[in-house]
Amino acid sequence: MFSLPDLVRALHDGTLTPSAHVEDVLERLSGDTTNSVVTLDAEGARRRAAELTEASRRGDRAGRLHGVAVGIKDLVDVAGLPTRCGSRILADAPPAAADAPIVARLRAAGAVIVGKLHTHEFAYGPTGDAAATGPAHNPHDLARITGGSSSGSAAALAAGHLALTVGTDTGASVRTPAALCGVVGLKPCRGALPGDGVFALAESFDTVGLLAPDVASVGLAWDALTGAGGGRDDVRGLRVGVAEDDYWRPHDPVLAAAVTAAADALDRAGAEVVAVRTPGIEELAATYPTICGAEAYATHREWFESRRDEYQPATRDRLDAQTGTPAHAYVAAQRARRRLGDDLLAHLGARVDMLLSATTRLRATPIGAEEVPLPDGTTAHVRTSMLALTSPFNLTDRPAVSVPAALPSDGLPAGMQVAAVGTDVSPVLRAAAVIEGVA
Repeated sequence: MFSLPDLVRALHDGTLTPSAHVEDVLERLSGDTTNSVVTLDAEGARRRAAELTEASRRGDRAGRLHGVAVGIKDLVDVAGLPTRCGSRILADAPPAAADAPIVARLRAAGAVIVGKLHTHEFAYGPTGDAAATGPAHNPHDLARITGGSSSGSAAALAAGHLALTVGTDTGASVRTPAALCGVVGLKPCRGALPGDGVFALAESFDTVGLLAPDVASVGLAWDALTGAGGGRDDVRGLRVGVAEDDYWRPHDPVLAAAVTAAADALDRAGAEVVAVRTPGIEELAATYPTICGAEAYATHREWFESRRDEYQPATRDRLDAQTGTPAHAYVAAQRARRRLGDDLLAHLGARVDMLLSATTRLRATPIGAEEVPLPDGTTAHVRTSMLALTSPFNLTDRPAVSVPAALPSDGLPAGMQVAAVGTDVSPVLRAAAVIEGVA
């Protein structure tokens, strides 16, 4: 995989030209075996790379991402390319008339947009195996899921095609594919990266996020796009909570061991690591499917009533389940979310600055599997296992990052999540940098 700081350095010092970099990326994407690529804008990317190469010769730089090739989840508008959202419903979508603001911001920073990447249909799923173009495949095992819904954004990184991609996260959709593919995924607070020009799944939670091979790469991109930067680069004095409630316990012992190792690494680095409880977490999490489902159904109602057979079966089933949800259930869930979320943040805020957990309860499962067996003879529901540990931080609108542990011996990545109690991204990135690659 590319490291973004190394790539930016090579583009800056002339070791690599934007044109050579973009040509290499286009070749890699053209030969992709993970089904990550939806549309390539080879002509536009080469044209922009040539302009940036000429600027480099003059000693000019467009921005901190000068010449860096970036892939965009096919939920986000890119001028001149259709936004199909992984669905037959939008098979005939016209090219977008304008860039979404996040794409415009990337271009202003000097990035070269090379194309659109796979998404779970309409972002309505954490697995990445339901789309009009077929499932995305995990580069570590092509028979397994990438996670979703930013499936192509994670797989294209893990396959070594790109150093930066854009995804969206409504309940899991940046962090879960990052965890399953062994890359880093950052979900900031809503609106920290502009969300206009992105097809809505659930407007209460939809958040634009970033994926990259490592924490340093995500940090560089975050700074380039938001103007953040500076401050401390260590974790001394940070209070890190490890939740001891059963809710946070993963099904996979590899994930539990990774969290323990991460907590030990943070302790050695000077953080204050403490066990904490998360009162009301199950009740809070239970509001998510009601709110997300109702908002998704409101978006799709007219299409669903007239074109239901064009949806993927998994999407159709989830929308079907929402047809009888009364308005009062949605309102009650929203009220409970605010009350329980505020109570949880107040409880945690008096004790810790962030929470450490596994990102998912399972690692990558076989494509198409709805349930998988566990060592104790029971089974685990895949979709719930990929969503349960991430959605609380959409419900509370707090920054969270998934960071990979050292690759386990079986070759399936294990992701750990660090989520802030406050709204600042910097502390979670500092903690993530300490635990990145911990065995």
